[in-house]
Amino acid sequence: MKHVIIILLACLTSCKAQKEGQSEAEQQDENMILIDHDGYSGIDAFEASIIQDEKSLRSFYGKINQTRKPGLPVPSINFSENSLLIVCLGPQNSTVSPIVRKESESDGEMVISIALSDTTKSENQIISYPFYIYKIPQTSKKVDFRKKDW
Repeated sequence: MKHVIIILLACLTSCKAQKEGQSEAEQQDENMILIDHDGYSGIDAFEASIIQDEKSLRSFYGKINQTRKPGLPVPSINFSENSLLIVCLGPQNSTVSPIVRKESESDGEMVISIALSDTTKSENQIISYPFYIYKIPQTSKKVDFRKKDW
């Protein structure tokens, strides 16, 4: 019985999935709240941008919903308090998610770094074009995106 408990404890404390989930959550910026993501954006290159109005948000969803019926619903955002950070990863043949952090901020500029979490290569080589949308506090600062080595 003791051996079974020891083995179970060893498995639980060494589980890679639990450690990855914890480290990713610790690395993610607390002011950036993921509000939407999907495996297909239709955008074929890495792209990061800030959206600060309803018209731009609807335009983005119009682009990603071109090949979907029904399309993804457009989230309701109070743009007087929030902006949106859009991250499109381009073609990926593995399971990935971005780690987005504010690196620095000055009076006129904010630097945001974007890196990928550990990748798990897909056996069947399916290529996806994932996107992620984060709600961030409203900003009028110039935003500089820094893509970390993937």
